[in-house]
Amino acid sequence: MLKNKFILILILVSVVLPFVSSLVVFYADWLFFVETGFSSVFTTTLSAKLGTGLFFGAVLFVALLINVLYANRAHFPYSGVFMVGGSIRVQRDEAVRFVKPLALLVSLLLALFAGNWGALRWEEVLLFTNRVSVGTVDPVIGKDIGFYLFSLPFWEMLKGFAGFALLASAVLAGAVYFVRGGIILTERGAAVDEKVRRHLAVLVGVFACVIAAGFYLDSFRLLYSNNGAFYGAGYVDVNSRLLTYRVLTFLTPLAGIMLAAGIWKGAWRMALLPPVVVVALYVIGIRVYPGVLQKFKVAPNELALETPYIENNLKFTRFGYDLEKIETVPFDVDTKLSAADIANNDATIKNIRLWDHAPLLKTYSQLQQIRTYYKFFDVDNDRYLVNGQYSQVMLSPRELSYADLPSKNWINERLIFTHGNGITFGPVSRISKEGLPEFFVKDIPAVSLADIKVTRPEIYFGELSNDYVVVKTKVPEFSYPTTTGNVNTTYAGMGGVPIDSLLKKALFAARFKTEKILLSSDITAESRIIYNRNINERIRTIAPFLRFDGDPYMVVDEKGGLKWIIDAYTYSDHLPYSKPLRGGVNYMRNSVKTVVDAYDGSVSFYISDPNDVLVKVYSQIFPGLLKPLAAMPDDLRRHVRYPHQFLQIQAAMFAAYHMTDPKVFYNKENLWEIPALGDKPMEPYYTIMKLPGEKVEEYILLLPFTPSKRDNLAAWLTARCDGDNYGKILAYTFPRDRLIYGPKQIDARINQDSFISQQLSLWNQRGSEVIRGSLLVIPIEKSLLYVQPLFLAADKAGLPELKRVIVAFGDQVVMEENLELALQRLFGAKKSVAAAATAVTTDSKASPAALAKEAMSLYEKAITLQRQGNWSGYGDELRKLEQVLQRMAK
Repeated sequence: MLKNKFILILILVSVVLPFVSSLVVFYADWLFFVETGFSSVFTTTLSAKLGTGLFFGAVLFVALLINVLYANRAHFPYSGVFMVGGSIRVQRDEAVRFVKPLALLVSLLLALFAGNWGALRWEEVLLFTNRVSVGTVDPVIGKDIGFYLFSLPFWEMLKGFAGFALLASAVLAGAVYFVRGGIILTERGAAVDEKVRRHLAVLVGVFACVIAAGFYLDSFRLLYSNNGAFYGAGYVDVNSRLLTYRVLTFLTPLAGIMLAAGIWKGAWRMALLPPVVVVALYVIGIRVYPGVLQKFKVAPNELALETPYIENNLKFTRFGYDLEKIETVPFDVDTKLSAADIANNDATIKNIRLWDHAPLLKTYSQLQQIRTYYKFFDVDNDRYLVNGQYSQVMLSPRELSYADLPSKNWINERLIFTHGNGITFGPVSRISKEGLPEFFVKDIPAVSLADIKVTRPEIYFGELSNDYVVVKTKVPEFSYPTTTGNVNTTYAGMGGVPIDSLLKKALFAARFKTEKILLSSDITAESRIIYNRNINERIRTIAPFLRFDGDPYMVVDEKGGLKWIIDAYTYSDHLPYSKPLRGGVNYMRNSVKTVVDAYDGSVSFYISDPNDVLVKVYSQIFPGLLKPLAAMPDDLRRHVRYPHQFLQIQAAMFAAYHMTDPKVFYNKENLWEIPALGDKPMEPYYTIMKLPGEKVEEYILLLPFTPSKRDNLAAWLTARCDGDNYGKILAYTFPRDRLIYGPKQIDARINQDSFISQQLSLWNQRGSEVIRGSLLVIPIEKSLLYVQPLFLAADKAGLPELKRVIVAFGDQVVMEENLELALQRLFGAKKSVAAAATAVTTDSKASPAALAKEAMSLYEKAITLQRQGNWSGYGDELRKLEQVLQRMAK
């Protein structure tokens, strides 16, 4: 008796505890969606999950129940025993008593499984019910592209479910029949009662219709074929397989009816003939004949026969990755760059990125980490108006690393150390005499050396944040350390969920599996629990149907607050004729920009590509979730940038799909590739420059191309990021009748330079580690500059210092301590400027009053340049001032 009670308790616990745990997670998720203002998204998703889960679970349960009940109603004349496992003999009458409840239990379990499976398909159902037309039809079958994106996945899901339901019904009904004596195993084989045969005949007939539906859907799957030279249906697919699938679609139900009739009557020859015909037709029409047609007709005349299908592949791949908007512009390169051109492109020169992400991250970590429990996770590239100058900058948030806390306990991790603090922010190209970066914003509390101010430096939501913290407690939160002690703070935002009742305390104690939330006396009615703090997890929880970029970047808004911007993508693997990426995705758009406040965790989603058909459907499904880009505050919109990961995907496709002529594409006559230095291909990089034909510098993303298996340059791709030009992509193509050095060729010339190679060898012999930075190709006017920084570190863990800059132009390669000196050697630009300045300031007949006035003017200019952070200009003005003072002293 006690044993039975114990078993009953175990069963109840194993059922009740998971249910209660699910309810806790459910309610905590609901409170999170209410906090972020997206409760409608939660209810829409929940209703879709419940609806699809209940539908599939109920349909399967009803189907199984009908078959089981019908099987249990039948009576059979057979009696005696049957064998289980060869040695156990069970009385059939005893087994019959258990078969009905056991079959019902199995039906219920399978229905629960189907319900759970159906709930996971909520997105496919919502896309189908909110589908729209694209306005473009496929060139083979004539269906709108919207059918492939929204309807085909739904019908494939239904076909798979119907097949499973019929197979499960047949197996379960067969088991019931076997126990009840409808199926008897004898030495001659299985003896099947007439009632069983008729039941089986009905199931077989319906299953044949499901197979026919599969053949019908397979005809659409032909448009995703890989034909080697291109993707999509080819000549053989259209002229053999497509016709065969259409015939099979009509023939299979007829064969199913004949098969069912044969089974019903017990005429096995009649039953076996139709499926043999269907299988034979499938093998011949799908496997054999297409192979013969390919070998003897298509292969000898492939280009002529496949040209219209290659055109389809070109058209839809370009549509799938938004390559149609790329404008190709000839770029007639020359080597006539002069000192005047360098001076006219001063903003471009000043914004050439010398600091690479990896060395700069190490340098920031050693110079600005301040304490071991702070960590710089990544360095982001952006542009700001700094002291009136449009400048490219490197920015890194100083986050709290919970793994590096000196004393790990619940109070420290959850109540005291709750947030990171501030940013490190500096120009991309300036270096100190020691080879270290200069800063616009640094230290804790934030010290600003420019007109960029951080007034709200706390980072409660970031890339390193832990799962939850509790704020507004009796325990002061740690803000930052000072030489005399620690400065504390209290959270003043509205992020998080109030813990204003014992029920909520118990809820979150269960949710995060700690009794301390329930028992802590430091938590008051004013306290708030902040969870889903990792920005990537936070936005994925709200919008799981989007794919998010792996490189969030931080922005300082006009009020001095910190915001995260994360690019998001809509995607599909059902666009016909489009070449897929790894994982099958063949349609992708950067349609959404996501903004997360680092202080209060508020989230906003903005539509950056309103023409994307998928984002239109998601806007219908979740009204109010996605806002127009015009609703984004102007101070944030100025920092929207084209995502480098997406441009890299587009570039990989454009390397082949810039060829729009089928013949050129088939022969790969003008195939490009992304150049590689070492084992890794170059990545797109941001810079500020004046595009050909433009009068103003702008922030762009740039990536060069080389011809396939060659090292010279073929083109450079640029994505514009500023204002109304955002999202415009230009491909500047070089003349094919001359040699334009590519990155690998410039790298080889650097290695072959005797002075540079000797210097590198000398540094290596002294035990220093030489780190060669990214080789950047910088278009200026109609010429190309190649720039590569060199870093030195005492060892692998040492502080990287930017010691040299290598610049190549034409046939010249120079290495100097900074970019200015390198340009002086190449173009003599500063020398001529300095000479002119000297000529003006060396007038020996000038009066003392005039000299004093000139000295005051030079001093004011020097102070202005110092405030702007223009240390090179500041030094020039000081040298001029020195010359004037020397003349005054004579």
